[in-house]
Amino acid sequence: MSEQLLNNRDIEFLLYEFLDTEALLQRPRYSEHSREVFNATLETAQTIANKYFADHYTKGDANEPSFDGEKVTLIEETRTAWNAFAEAGFLAAHYDFDEGGMQLPEVILRTAMAQINAANVSTAAYPFLTLGAANLVRSFACDVLRDTYLPPMMDGRYAGTMALTEPDQGSALGDIRTTATPTDDGSYRLRGQKMFISGGDQSITENIVHMVLARIKDAPPGVKGISLFLVPKLIPGADGQPDTRNDVKLAGLLHKMGYRNTTSTVLNFGEASDGAVGYLVGEPHRGLHYMFQMMNEARIGVGSGAAVLGYRGYLHALQYARERPQGRLPSNRDPQSRQVPIIQHADVRRMLLMQKSYVEGGLALCLYASSLVEDAHSATTSVERERAVELLDLLTPIAKSWPSKYCLKANDLAIQVLGGSGYIREYPLEQLYRDNRLNPIHEGTEGIQAMDLLGRKVPAKGMAGYQILTQEIHKTLSACTGDSTLEPLVEGVNSGLNQLNGISENLLLQMSADPDRGLANATLYLDVFGRVVVSWIWLKQAAIASAKLAEGSAISAEDKNFYRGKLQAARFYIQWELPEITPQIALLESANSVPFEMQQAWF
Repeated sequence: MSEQLLNNRDIEFLLYEFLDTEALLQRPRYSEHSREVFNATLETAQTIANKYFADHYTKGDANEPSFDGEKVTLIEETRTAWNAFAEAGFLAAHYDFDEGGMQLPEVILRTAMAQINAANVSTAAYPFLTLGAANLVRSFACDVLRDTYLPPMMDGRYAGTMALTEPDQGSALGDIRTTATPTDDGSYRLRGQKMFISGGDQSITENIVHMVLARIKDAPPGVKGISLFLVPKLIPGADGQPDTRNDVKLAGLLHKMGYRNTTSTVLNFGEASDGAVGYLVGEPHRGLHYMFQMMNEARIGVGSGAAVLGYRGYLHALQYARERPQGRLPSNRDPQSRQVPIIQHADVRRMLLMQKSYVEGGLALCLYASSLVEDAHSATTSVERERAVELLDLLTPIAKSWPSKYCLKANDLAIQVLGGSGYIREYPLEQLYRDNRLNPIHEGTEGIQAMDLLGRKVPAKGMAGYQILTQEIHKTLSACTGDSTLEPLVEGVNSGLNQLNGISENLLLQMSADPDRGLANATLYLDVFGRVVVSWIWLKQAAIASAKLAEGSAISAEDKNFYRGKLQAARFYIQWELPEITPQIALLESANSVPFEMQQAWF
């Protein structure tokens, strides 16, 4: 069976109806563009995704990168895909025209990346990481570093990585041990080891630019003493060509459950000499502040990647369910009658609808977050820009964690729809599940996102971001009032928001009294928060669908089915998934301490 990666009609809906991306053309930065330019860009991305990334999705999994002690080898299709992506200009697509970019909105770039991720998430990791590293260089590096490293990263000659984790330190970045010693020429010498560095070595580019967190001697303890360094694999000479091997040594490759065509590496800095040559980015001791730009970009990207992996699995299960005959309806007692396609069985439709609510909700959430990134940079007024920053800061843990959890669940459901066929490698669902299983882990686990949300983001600046979110939800609720089709959904979301408000206030009081106990159930709060936010996202989609269906014969039969599907998915999520917050909130309100009080000796 031929496979569809994403639903183009849904992409069109999300961009031009849900987000009104066409309105960006009124902003000065995009006045030379048009909707046709946006669509042509996305068509190019889809072509590249299908032709150069999807073609080796299974092959890259079966033939993972290897290391012979000197060189890393990947399947050649990886280089071909990288080159196609770079030659299309996507590595610089969001940069200004005078920088050599395409001056495209963030949301268009990230929609293009969604196509690439859906086709082959592990090969897509190389450009994904390079985009983030190049943005760091562009934002914070000095002119010399920008002039030396940014152009080859934009045109695809250099790739980029983020090097944070160490063997003894995962998310506790304040405890990293990698050191940086200043030299007379203004550079630094780095010594230490980094682990789980995706793309840390490969054979597809001339050079690799590592963005490394390290500690300068006598730096303040904890996160306030971390600096950011640019450490190239090869040091460019006077002619700009990378010709001197830096003391960055690949200690080995890690062998993963999924994402196999992305190298996962252990890197030694300064193994053979006094240290690897590195260059300070920005000011000393502000490295984690700078790195959070790339980390937050990556968190939204991880959520989007999770959404499209779930989406691809959902579409495959949907097609299979339409084509696979098996059994008869319970009301049919004739054993000689024809079997029906399994999509006619109620439980299969339930599983498909659940997947639809997760993956379409997850993609909508992540593209909404990307639209906030855009507004933070190019909205017309400073008030609008600041409002976008505050809301984005609050929602980033949700955009990362909710799709990572529930779109993985969508892959699990897709396997269930196919039954035994879903569990074998002849179908892509088991690989999609394995690939997606990384997303709840990297760029901050679910627990880390929960602590960030409840411990930092909700109370930040007097709950400024939280108040903006509630204002936005109330706007949607008000706009939907009076539509009888939406009335049950409005009631559900309003009730969910009221419950979220109450438990948020309650937990902030709990934290002020005892931070350890107050944050102990933060992951449960993260789930409650995510359910309310995604219910709002679905209500916004349902409002558009209801208004379109009210046009009657003015829209096509195909569009009517599309919008009816949106309404039904919204009903499912708000009426089946959202109510689960009630028992969750009961546990949170009572400060239930059963998990917290469990002692390690009792396990």
